[in-house]
Amino acid sequence: MNDSLKQTSIHKTTWLVPFVCLLAGGALTGISTNMAKYAIDVGLTPLGFLFWSITGAAVILFMIALIRKELPPLNARSLEYYFVAALVSVAAANLLLFSAIPHVGAGFVALILSLPPLLTYLGALILRIEQFYIVRALGVIAALIGAGALAVHKFSAPDSSVFWILIALCGPVLLAIGNIYRTLRWPDKASSGALAPGMLLAAALLLGLFSMMSDFSIAVPLDLENWLPLSMIAIQAGVFAGQFLLLFLLQKTGGPVLLSLLGAVGAIVGVPVAIFLQGESPPEGLFLGATLIAIGVALVTWGGVKISKVKEEVS
Repeated sequence: MNDSLKQTSIHKTTWLVPFVCLLAGGALTGISTNMAKYAIDVGLTPLGFLFWSITGAAVILFMIALIRKELPPLNARSLEYYFVAALVSVAAANLLLFSAIPHVGAGFVALILSLPPLLTYLGALILRIEQFYIVRALGVIAALIGAGALAVHKFSAPDSSVFWILIALCGPVLLAIGNIYRTLRWPDKASSGALAPGMLLAAALLLGLFSMMSDFSIAVPLDLENWLPLSMIAIQAGVFAGQFLLLFLLQKTGGPVLLSLLGAVGAIVGVPVAIFLQGESPPEGLFLGATLIAIGVALVTWGGVKISKVKEEVS
C-alpha cells in the first residue's frame, strides 16, 4: 500500500512540475508581448529593447547558475546549441514579433504565439520524437483552429497590413523549429539552469552583431528626468529570465509539444492585458478563439498524462 501511494505521489509530481511551468511561463510570454509594445511607445526601438533585455536576462541567469554551481558548459556541442537555439528561438523570432507589434498590435502577436503547437507536433511526429496520440492531436488542432480564426479576422480588417501580419506569422514558425532543435540537440548531462544563460548570451551577441552590420540601433534614450526606458528594460530582463528558465525546465520535463503550448497560455494572458491595459480593441472572434486555445491546452496536457500512465503500466 505504501509503495502504491509513493508511486501515485511521484506520478503527480512528474506532471505537476511541467504543468506549473507551462502556466507560469505562458503568463510571462503574454506579459512580454505587452511590455514590448509599451517600450516602443516610450521611445525604445524593438532591437534596442530586445538586445538590452536579453543581455540583462543573461546576466541574471548566469548569476543564478553561478550560485547553484551550474555554469554553462563550453565545448563544440554546447556552443553549437547556444548559437543555433539563440538564433532561431530568441533573436530572430522575438525581433520579428517585437518589430511587428506596433503595426498589428500586442493582442494579435500574443494570439499567434499559440500557432507553434501544430508545427511542433507535426515535426515531432515526422522525426519520431512523439508518438501519435489522438487526444493530443485534437488538442493541437483545436488550438490551431482558434488562433487561425483570429488570424483570418485580422487579415480581413480594413486597416490591416498584410506585410506585417506575414512578418509576425514567421515568428511562430521559427519558435516551432526551435522547439524541435532544442529537443534533438540537448547537450548530454546538461541542466536547464546551465543552458538557459548560455543561449541568452549567444542571442545578445547575435543581436549586437546584427546592429553593427545594419542601420538598426540599440541605443537607449537617456534622460535624467525620465527613467522609464531603463525601467522597462529592467522589468523585461526579469520577465525574460523567468520565461527562458521555465522554458528550459518545461523542455526537459514536458517535451517539445507541451513546450509549444507556452504561446497558447501566453495568448490567454496577453490578449486581456492588451485590451484592458493597453487600450487595444478586442480582436473579432476573441471568445471562440480563446475557448478553443484553452481546450487545446487541456487536451494536450491530459493526453500527456494518459501517455505517462500507459508507459508506467507497461514498465
